[in-house]
Amino acid sequence: MDVKLPKLGEGADSGVVVNILVKEGDTIAKDQTVLELENEKAVASIPSTAAGVVTKIFVKSGDRVTVGQRILSVEGAGAPAAPTAAAAPAPKPAVKKAAPKAVPVAEESDEEPITESADEIVNENPVASPSVRQAAREFGIDLHKIAGDESGRVTGEDVKNYIARLIRAAARPAAKSVAGAAPAKPVAESIDFSQWGAITKKPVTPLRKVIARRMSESWNSVARVTQFDDIDFTKLGELRKKFAAAYEAKGVKLTLTPFVLKAVAETLKKYPIFNSSLDEAANEIILKEYIHLGIAVDTDQGLMVPVIRDVDKKSLLELAKELELLAAKARDRKITADEMKGGTFTISNQGAIGGGHFTPIINLPEVAILGLGRGALKPVVREGKVEVRLLTPVALSYDHRVIDGGSAARFTVDLLKAFENFDEAVVKI
Repeated sequence: MDVKLPKLGEGADSGVVVNILVKEGDTIAKDQTVLELENEKAVASIPSTAAGVVTKIFVKSGDRVTVGQRILSVEGAGAPAAPTAAAAPAPKPAVKKAAPKAVPVAEESDEEPITESADEIVNENPVASPSVRQAAREFGIDLHKIAGDESGRVTGEDVKNYIARLIRAAARPAAKSVAGAAPAKPVAESIDFSQWGAITKKPVTPLRKVIARRMSESWNSVARVTQFDDIDFTKLGELRKKFAAAYEAKGVKLTLTPFVLKAVAETLKKYPIFNSSLDEAANEIILKEYIHLGIAVDTDQGLMVPVIRDVDKKSLLELAKELELLAAKARDRKITADEMKGGTFTISNQGAIGGGHFTPIINLPEVAILGLGRGALKPVVREGKVEVRLLTPVALSYDHRVIDGGSAARFTVDLLKAFENFDEAVVKI
């Protein structure tokens, strides 16, 4: 009995084999995981639809497999395969519809497109029948523009040919315009770098391909602007130290990121345009009444963005636990595709790594993203006195097609206030 790749989910029809968890000769049970498959940044466990002894494995790590493709074969007295989806009924024979009658147009000719100016006359004394003149009037055609025969006579066929030339002349510039709007990507060229020294080749992983595609889509389609500032994290740092032990007693490490989640959620409530998406097909801005925040997680395989849902409705302790769990699942490649969908705003925190201001790329279809750098103690003038404060660089990238600069400035100002005036009661367990 063949075990085939089941449906992976909506819009997913293929994936890359990451791990094969069985070998030929193994006895497996129905619903036992037999391999792990990478699809759109997530790694999914694929169960067997039958039980028995594995007689043949048809795939290997790195193979791209599609839904319905054979994975392995089993034999023995195992449970029958899980029922597959009912086969779709055979399509009814298509009824041929009569093709619509095309308006007779002259075949493409090698002649140059029409270039005459609006007032240029090529036939001083056009001769035409009443029916041809009536047709010309209906189409707005000036018979002086049509050469006709040697005597100047213009026929119905001449009018049709003239209209066809007009259509072709109008279509050519349009095609050039469309092509000019999105120039074709130059053909990739391989360079032999080994001619200058030793090299090591490393294949681009499926995850890296997904990241590259999504970042390119965002870069090419969004009118990006980035707003920079510095946030005073002094109070947040003090609150974290004060309550760190209480959170550890609950089995969770308290970092500054849950504070950031709460502050961002409260600010998004005041500025819902930052919690929206642009639907270009419908020409609408979609304002979301839920706040699901994506957190960029740095992994060995590349950047992944798990989503924490309903951030505004959860306690700081709940956020800290969920953040720790999702980050671990992302790094272990155990996170599912659904756990990375539905985000309304993304946060990229590089503070633990280092660096200052940077320009984060918007995670489509969202319209904004917040980037945080590493905090540092700096002298600050407060009420006429110089104090040492913990300042953290922040960068707010937003889609200028949806958000104006004034709104971004006000959002940033209120976000700074949310950080600097963080309520201690929110942190208490």
